[in-house]
Parts: sequence; C-alpha cells; structure tokens
Amino acid sequence: MTVNAAIGRFDTHQSAAFTGTAGTISAVGTQTRKLRVIVTSAAFVRIGSGAATVADPYFAPNVPEYCLCSPGQTVSAIQVAAAGTLHVTEIVS
Repeated sequence: MTVNAAIGRFDTHQSAAFTGTAGTISAVGTQTRKLRVIVTSAAFVRIGSGAATVADPYFAPNVPEYCLCSPGQTVSAIQVAAAGTLHVTEIVS
C-alpha cells in the first residue's frame, strides 16, 4: 500500500475501458473524498453522476490527477481520439 503524507492512503482501485462510448466505475466509498485519476489515452472525464461527454474536462494520458469528490459519486471517461482505460484510486485519510 502506497502512502503519501500530503494526501492520504491509497485505498480501493477500480478501472474501466473507454472508447467513443464512456466507461464508468462503480460508486466510490462512503468515506471517500479524494481520488487519483489516470487515463491511458487522452479523455474527457466526469466526476459525479452520468456518463462523460466531450463537454467534460480534458485529462492528458498517463498523468495522475488528484480530484475531490463526494461519497458515492461515479467517475466516467470518454476518448478524445483513441480508446483507453480509466484508473481510479480512492484516497482516504
């Protein structure tokens, strides 16, 4: 288990494939308020509910992004130009 004192402890990890159709992970835990999100190809990512669209924020490939969330939210990604995988790691204090 990896620990980063500045942000918390890495906990549950989920992944989902995405293409021109959004890939979505299951809801995050009831105590989760921070996430590490990585996409393997450029993608538009939505944190909240529903499927990602091209109107959502752009995430560069293979760059960890640390995001706030609310317990129970989902994370979804849709490709910019190529299929990839969405990786979401919950961070707990």
